[in-house]
Amino acid sequence: MLKIRTAAKKDLSSITDIYNEAVLNTTATFDVEPKSVAEQEDWFDKHTGKYTIIVVVEDNIIAGWAALSPWSERRAYSNTADVAVYIKKEFHGKGIGKQLVKELINKGSKNGLHTAIAKICSENEVSFNLFKKLGFKHIGTMEEVGYKFDRVLDVHLMQIIF
Repeated sequence: MLKIRTAAKKDLSSITDIYNEAVLNTTATFDVEPKSVAEQEDWFDKHTGKYTIIVVVEDNIIAGWAALSPWSERRAYSNTADVAVYIKKEFHGKGIGKQLVKELINKGSKNGLHTAIAKICSENEVSFNLFKKLGFKHIGTMEEVGYKFDRVLDVHLMQIIF
């Protein structure tokens, strides 16, 4: 049975492992070097108040995680969040991403955020379609802003207003 809950510091190793799998094998993130748990601690600690990290757990295994993070350090953006969702490879295709995004939308609204923006590589049609289905609007494409796996990549911006 799947359970979604707020992430705890004890989850950071699993969160980092899932993220690093994406770093090494996908264009879901434009990081190109794996992160250490120590490097991720500062990122984790910035998720307080309206910003949150959630995990989905199945049989005591963290199957995925999602976060609402500050969009920018500039104060005028304080009610805007950046959305991130990562699922452990063996759990892909089971609807976990959909559950996590729905929960983020709920939490963002309850936490007083005004809007959230997802950056999705143009190659990632599954994520693009998922976010669209859940109410995010395609607000533009940043052309040729990334370079990973020996190719230039575009990024779609998708937004939801709570």
